[in-house]
Amino acid sequence: MKRKLIASGILMMLGTSAYAGDDLAEIRQEIQQMKASYEARIQQLEARLAQTEAAAKQADKKAEQADSKAEQASQVAAVAAQPAPSKESAFNPAVSLILAGTMNHSSLSPSTYAIGGFIPSGGEVAPNARGFSLGESELAISANIDPDYRGNFVLAMAPDNTVGIENAFVQTLGLGHGLSAQAGRFYSSIGYLNNVHSHAWDFTDAPLVYKSFLGNQYADDGVQVKWLAPTESLLVELGAELGSGRSFPATTKDKNGSVAGAVFAHVGGDYDDSNSWRAGLSYLGTGAQDRTYADVDAAGVATTNAFSGKSKTWIGDFIWKWAPNGNATVNSLKIQGEYMHRNEDGNLACLDNSASTGVCTGVADTYTSSQSGWYLQSVYQFMPHWRVGLRHDSMSSGSVVLGAGLTAADFPILAAYSPSRNTAMVDYSPSEFSRFRVQYARDASRPTETDNQFSLQYIMSLGAHGAHTF
Repeated sequence: MKRKLIASGILMMLGTSAYAGDDLAEIRQEIQQMKASYEARIQQLEARLAQTEAAAKQADKKAEQADSKAEQASQVAAVAAQPAPSKESAFNPAVSLILAGTMNHSSLSPSTYAIGGFIPSGGEVAPNARGFSLGESELAISANIDPDYRGNFVLAMAPDNTVGIENAFVQTLGLGHGLSAQAGRFYSSIGYLNNVHSHAWDFTDAPLVYKSFLGNQYADDGVQVKWLAPTESLLVELGAELGSGRSFPATTKDKNGSVAGAVFAHVGGDYDDSNSWRAGLSYLGTGAQDRTYADVDAAGVATTNAFSGKSKTWIGDFIWKWAPNGNATVNSLKIQGEYMHRNEDGNLACLDNSASTGVCTGVADTYTSSQSGWYLQSVYQFMPHWRVGLRHDSMSSGSVVLGAGLTAADFPILAAYSPSRNTAMVDYSPSEFSRFRVQYARDASRPTETDNQFSLQYIMSLGAHGAHTF
C-alpha cells in the first residue's frame, strides 16, 4: 500500500513540474512578443517625430526665403527711387598734396656748387637757396580705373615756380602668377632710394652718389615688368624696364626704339620678430647724345662741353630695420647703404662760348671713365615721434682717360678728386602726416673749400597718401 502511495506522489510531482516548465516558456514567449511590439511602436513614433521635425524646418526655410525676397524687393525699390549716380561721383580718386619748405644757411654760394671729378648731371643737385624758400610741392591723384588697371599721377611744383610731371603711369591689377606691369612716366626701381619720393627721405637731400650718377633720381618714360615670387618667408622680386632715356645719364634721341634699359633683383624678409632686411642688385644701361654741361677751358673761358656715348651703372643696396617685436611706434633703427659703379665710354667735345678768346674750339676726341661712390646712413627713433640720423657720403673719380686731341687743362672739373660729406639730422613727427627737421652737413664736394650747410625743413601731407616702406 505504501509503495502505491509513494509512486502516486512521485507521478504527481513529475506532472506538476512538467506543467510549470510549459507555463514558464509561455510567459517568456509573451514577454518577447510584448518587447517586439513595443520596439516596433517606438520606431514608428521616432519616424513620425523625424518627419514632423523635417516638415517644420522646411516651413521655417520657406518663411525665411519669403522674408529675404521681401527685403530684397524693398531694397531694390529704395535704390530705384534714388537718382542714378553721375559719372563724376562714380569715379572717386584718392587726392593728396605735399607741402614743404626750408630755411637754409651755407658758407659757400649754392650757385657755384659742383661735385669735383665728375661730369655735372644737370639736375637740381645744388643745396637749397639761402634763406627761406618753398620746397617741392606734390599734387597726387590715384585710383583704380577698373578691375584690371590703376592710374597714378603726380604733379611737382618747384620753388622757382616751374611745374613738371613727376609720375604719370598706368599699372596692372591682378595679372596673376606674381606678375605686374606699368607704363608711362615713373621712377625706376633700381637701387633702394631711387623710387622713394623726396618727401619720404630721411634727410633733406639725396646722397652725393645719387646727385652725381642719377641727377638726384632716375625717371623715364617707358614700361616696367615685375615678378614677385610666391614665397611666404622670403621676398624675391625681379624686374626689367625699357624707356626713352629722357633723364641723366641718358638723353632722348630722335630714333625709334628705346635707348635705356634697366634690370633689378631684390631679396629680403624677416630675420626674427624684431628684425627685417632687404638687399638688391641693379643695372642701368643708357645712351647719351650731346649731353652738355658747363665748364671752363685752360684759358678760363666758359665752355659748353658735350658727351656722346654709353653709360653703364651697377648698384648694390642693403637695408636693415629693427623694431622691438615689430612695434616701431616707440623705438626703431634703420641702417641703409648703397654702392654704385659707373663706366662711360664715348666722345667728349669742348666748345668755347667765346671763340675769339678761348682755346677750346669744338675739338672732340674719345673719353672713357670708371668711377664709383657710396653712402651709409643710420636713423634711430629714440622715443615716440623723435628721430636722429647720421649719413656719410664718399665718392672716387677713379680713372678718366681723354683722347690725344683733348687736353686735361680744358676740363678742370674732371681733375682727380674724392668728394665726401657728413650729415646729421634730428626730426620730430607729430603724426604720420607732418614732420619738422633740423639738419647740418659738412660738404667737401668742391676741391677747394668745404661748405657748412644748415637747414630747417617742414613737410606736410594733406589727404590720402600711402605709406613708404620696403
